[in-house]
Amino acid sequence: MSKGDFVGADIARKYLQMGHTRARRYANYKGGKKYEKTQNDALLERGKGDEEKAEAAKVFYVKWKEAEANEKYAAMKKTWKREKG
Repeated sequence: MSKGDFVGADIARKYLQMGHTRARRYANYKGGKKYEKTQNDALLERGKGDEEKAEAAKVFYVKWKEAEANEKYAAMKKTWKREKG
């Protein structure tokens, strides 16, 4: 982000977000499988949770929120939204 690369910074933020959601899924569902592999794809029962994976999710969450709170990133995102989206 030191070079003003908004796209790269936003992708990095997105990977932190994805890391959080994936770690939460593995913490909550054994093997990370949320749905049955059947025709109706029923939601599986949520497990007790894996503390190690829950801790990993916390690390991702903190870093994700730090990335979003970065002043330079926030300014670039605001400019990008105004111009492109």
